[in-house]
Amino acid sequence: MTPGHDSLKTKRTLEAGGKSYAYYSLKAAKDAVGDVSKLPVSLKYLLENLLRYEDGRSVDTSMIEAFGTWLKNKGKNPVEIAYRPARVLMQDFTGVPAVVDLAAMRDAMAALGQDPKKINPLAPVDLVIDHSVMVDYFGTPQAFERNVEREYERNKERYQFLKWGQGAFDNFRVVPPGTGICHQVNLEYLGQTVWTAESGGETFAYPDTLVGTDSHTTMVNGLAILGWGVGGIEAEAAMLGQPVSMLIPEVVGFKIDGRMPEGATATDLVLTVTQMLREKGVVGKFVEFYGPGVANMTLEDRATIGNMSPEFGSTCAFFPIDEETLRYLRATGREEERVQLVEAYAREQGLWRYDQPENTVEPVFTDTLHLDLSTVVPSIAGPKRPQDRIELAHAPGGFDLALDKEYGKLDEKGKQVPVAGADYTLGHGDVVIAAITSCTNTSNPSILMAAGLVARKARALGLKSQPWVKTSLAPGSQVVTDYLEKSGLQDDLDAMGFNLVGYGCTTCIGNSGPLPDPIHDAIEQNDLAVASVLSGNRNFEGRISQDVRANFLASPPLVVAYAIAGSMDVNLTKDPIAQTPDGKDVYLKDIWPTSHEIAEMVRANVTPEMFAERYAEVFKGDERWQGIETSGGETYAWPSSTYIANPPYFHEMDARPADPEPIEGARVLALLGDMITTDHISPAGAIKEDSPAGAYLESHQVEPREFNSYGSRRGNHEVMMRGTFANIRIKNLMVPGTEGGLTKYVPTDTVMPIYDAAMKYRSDGTPLVVFGGELYGSGSSRDWAAKGTILLGVKAVIANSFERIHRSNLIGMGVLPLEFCEGDSWKSLGLDGTEQVTIHGVESLVPGQNMKVTITGADGASQDVTVKARIDTQDELDYFRNGGILQYVIRKLAA
Repeated sequence: MTPGHDSLKTKRTLEAGGKSYAYYSLKAAKDAVGDVSKLPVSLKYLLENLLRYEDGRSVDTSMIEAFGTWLKNKGKNPVEIAYRPARVLMQDFTGVPAVVDLAAMRDAMAALGQDPKKINPLAPVDLVIDHSVMVDYFGTPQAFERNVEREYERNKERYQFLKWGQGAFDNFRVVPPGTGICHQVNLEYLGQTVWTAESGGETFAYPDTLVGTDSHTTMVNGLAILGWGVGGIEAEAAMLGQPVSMLIPEVVGFKIDGRMPEGATATDLVLTVTQMLREKGVVGKFVEFYGPGVANMTLEDRATIGNMSPEFGSTCAFFPIDEETLRYLRATGREEERVQLVEAYAREQGLWRYDQPENTVEPVFTDTLHLDLSTVVPSIAGPKRPQDRIELAHAPGGFDLALDKEYGKLDEKGKQVPVAGADYTLGHGDVVIAAITSCTNTSNPSILMAAGLVARKARALGLKSQPWVKTSLAPGSQVVTDYLEKSGLQDDLDAMGFNLVGYGCTTCIGNSGPLPDPIHDAIEQNDLAVASVLSGNRNFEGRISQDVRANFLASPPLVVAYAIAGSMDVNLTKDPIAQTPDGKDVYLKDIWPTSHEIAEMVRANVTPEMFAERYAEVFKGDERWQGIETSGGETYAWPSSTYIANPPYFHEMDARPADPEPIEGARVLALLGDMITTDHISPAGAIKEDSPAGAYLESHQVEPREFNSYGSRRGNHEVMMRGTFANIRIKNLMVPGTEGGLTKYVPTDTVMPIYDAAMKYRSDGTPLVVFGGELYGSGSSRDWAAKGTILLGVKAVIANSFERIHRSNLIGMGVLPLEFCEGDSWKSLGLDGTEQVTIHGVESLVPGQNMKVTITGADGASQDVTVKARIDTQDELDYFRNGGILQYVIRKLAA
C-alpha cells in the first residue's frame, strides 16, 4: 500500500491492543463531504479508500466531494471513482489466466533486460483451488480419496503451473486442492475485517476490502468485509496496484426485525431475502442490512445471505461491524490483537452497526425494504431460478406446475419405468441427486448440525436414503469434518449415504459427476423429468446435471429429508416421509431437531482450536500437492500443453511504447445488434468437434472426449481466441439469416468462421473493427471477451453505447472503444460489412476526444462520421498508448 497526497489532511493515529496505527479519518473529511455519519457504512469504506489514495490524478478531491452530493441525491446521479481494494481472491478456473499473464509478464521483463522478479502482485492475492473436484464416487468411505485422485489426474498440468506460481511470486498464496472453498476459507481465515499494511515505517489500518474472480465473493460481506466478484482483467489491475473503475452506487437499506421461528433455517431466510430483493430490483446496487433484528442473526446466517448477493443481483449484501462480528473472529481463531483493532477502528470511524445506543444515526439510503424474521417459513427454490421460492408445504404443487408448464408432461404424472438391474422404478419428480454442497450453507454449523441430527434421528428409526438418489457431502472447509466427526454426526450422515466426497464446489457448479448408467439410461430413454435437491446457490437449467431438468435449492437438513423421501411429490409438511422397517409411518416432524438441540450440538463441538489447527498450514497441501514437480524458477518453463500456454501480448515489446498506429483500411469482422453480451463474445461451455477450437485440439492429438470445456482451458489463448465471437446464438448481420460465429471474408466474398477470417486478414496485414449497437458488452465481466477481441486483430469497437466494465476491459487490452454520436448507428449509415474503415487521430488521442471515421464502400464512395473516443481518463489513455494495462505496468516497473 502506497498512500496518496492527503491534501485534505485526514491522516490520524489510533491506539488499539497496545499498538499504534495510522489511519485516514472519515470524521476529518466533513469539510469536503458534509455529515459523513449519515453515509451507509458500505459507502464509508469507499470514501476511506479515496482518502487514502487521493493523489490528484487517479483519485482527486472531486471524487471525495461526490459523496456529499450522494447524500443529497441518494446516488441518483452516479459519479465514477477509482477504487483500490486491499486484496484479491481467486478460484482456480478464473485464476489460472491471471497467473498465466503474470508469468508472461516475467518473460517480457526478462526480454527487456530487467529483473523478472520485479513482476509480483502489488496487492495480496490468494488463490484457492476449489472448482476442479467432481463427484465421480459417492456413498462410500473411499469416495473422498478416489475423487481427489481423479482430480489430480485430470488437472495435473494446471496444478503444476499453479504450484510454480506459489513458489515464484511474492504476495501470492495458493490454497491447494482438497482444502476448502474459496469463500468459506475467506470467511473463516483469510478475511480480517480491518486490514493492516506497512508503509513508510508506519502500520496503517483500513477496512478489509477485496475483489474476487468468483461472483459469490460477497459471502464475506457477512463479516463486514466489502467485496464482490469481478472479471479477470479488473482483478489483474487490482493485483498490480491499478485502480478499479466504478460508479458510486445506490444503496438499498434492508431493515430486519424480530427473530427466526422454530423450525426455520438460515437457508429459508436467504431464499426469502433473495425473492424479496429480486422483486425489488437491486441490480448494480449495494444492499446494506440494518435494524434490531440483525442482532438476532448469527454471523454465519449473515454470510449465508451475503453469498446469495449475485442471485438477487446486487453488487454486495453488506452487514456492518458489531459485537457478533467480534464473537465470530474470536470463535474462528483470529488473534486477540486483531479483534481489538477491529473494535477500536470501527468505533472510531463510525463503522459500527446502527440501531445500537452508541450509534443511533439514521443513515441515508437510496431506498429501503423490510422483513420481520418471525414470518420466515421452511422453503425451497426452483426448479431453475434461485429467486423462485416455494413454501415447503406447496412443494409438490410447485413441481406439478413445472411438470405442466416447463416440461409438458403433467399427463404422464405417476408414470414409472423400470431401471435395469434394480428392484425399483423411476418416474417424473423422483430425486436422483441430493447434495449438501457449496460454501453457501456449509459455512454455517447450525444447519450442518441440523442435517446431521436429521440423519441421526432417521437412522435410529431404521430409515435410509432411497437407492436411486446420488447422495454427497462436499463441505466448504475441513473444519466442518472436524466438528461433524467430533459430534458423531458424520457416522449418521454416512449411514444415509452422505459420505465426504471432496472439499469443493462440486454439484453447485455442475461438477456433480455422472449418474449411475442404469439411472441415466432410464431417464434418457423415457425422457423423464427428474429432480435434484442441493444446498447450493444456483440451480439454472442444465447447470447441475445434463440428466436433471428440475433443480431445487434447500437447506442441508431438507436435502437429507428429500434423499429419504426420494421424490418431489411428497409433501414433507404432512405426508409420511418414509416407513420404518416394521411399517410405521414416519413424518418430517419426527426427525426434525429443535433449535435448542442444534444450539447445544454447536456449543459442544465447534471450537476456536479447530479453526486455528486446520488453518495453521492451510497453504501446505497433502502429499499429492507436495509431490507435484514444477519446472522453472523465476520464470516459467512453458511446457507443450493444451491447457497452459504463453500468450503473445508482449511479443517483441520495447521498453518505451511506440506511438499508437493509425487504423487505416480496416475491414469489418462483425456487424452486431443491441445488447450483445460478454456471453456472446467470450468462449464458454463445451468445445465442439467441428469448431476451430476443436480442430486445434485434434491437431494436438486430443481426443474429442478429452476436449473438456473452454472454462478448463482458459489458460491457453490458442483455444480461447478460436472460441471468441463463436457463441451458437450470436448473430453477425454481415451474414443475414445465420447464427453462430460466422463472418464474410470480403476479398473473396466467402462465408467462414470468424476465427478463420481473422487469421486470413492477419496474414494480409489488414486491421479489423467490430460494429455494435446499444449496451455492447452487457452482462458479466468476462476477461476473454476483451482478450479474444485483441488476439483476433480487432483494433477498435464502434458501438452506440458500452457496458461500463467491458469498455474498461477493452482499453485494458489495447482496443479502442468508439461511440456513435446521437442519431448515428451502423444501420443508419447503411453498412453491410463490405466497407473499409479509417479512424483518424489515433496518434494524437486525448480523453473524450471526438474523432473522424471515414467509411469507404465497396463501390468506392466514402462518408465521414464523427464518433467519441470512450477513453475517459488519463490513466485509460496511458493503458491504451501502451497497448494495454499489462504492458503499462511492465514498463512502469522496468523504469
